Amino acid sequence: MEKSTGKLIQEALLKAISYETYRSLVSQLAKEGKSTGPHQTEALTNYTQLNDRRMKRWDKTLKFSEEAVAKIKTVNNKITWLVLTESWCGDASPSLPVMNKIAELNPNITLKIVLRDEHEALMNQFLTNDAMSIPKLIAIDGNTSQVLGDWGPRSKAATKLVEDYKAEHDTLDAQFKEDLQVWYNKDKGLSVLADLLETL
Repeated sequence: MEKSTGKLIQEALLKAISYETYRSLVSQLAKEGKSTGPHQTEALTNYTQLNDRRMKRWDKTLKFSEEAVAKIKTVNNKITWLVLTESWCGDASPSLPVMNKIAELNPNITLKIVLRDEHEALMNQFLTNDAMSIPKLIAIDGNTSQVLGDWGPRSKAATKLVEDYKAEHDTLDAQFKEDLQVWYNKDKGLSVLADLLETL
């Protein structure tokens, strides 16, 4: 019998780790020349190392406006953000630090992380265009355990860039992936922040 989404979420939460633990894991894997997930390739290792450097930078440099901080602090019901990701995921490196900073600003928001490939059944409940795209944030009511909504794998603004490029070129090539990271750097996490403030 297939498990319900609620049951899959509860099981995932039992295995979930904090952002700090996730960051330590990614840093350690980067040092060892490895990545999360069952498949180890040079490309996945390179992405993991790149993401470790990016998240380090984001953690240091992210700044929110006073207005955004005030809005985050108004959340007075308990919410858990359960995020499915992997160390090699290029879209996770700019968005996870934003999620973490939001959670740090309000004790009612708890950020928990699990690895996608260890939770395939749960991932399959939250596909994007039939794909296991990550990061995927699932917002859960802290009192009722109901799913309040989900977000990911990218901000609306980044998704539009991806869709426009795909429409023109049929595929996302290495050049586009580089361009997208440049865009993320210029965006400074603001488009992710805007989306997540809407979900709150």
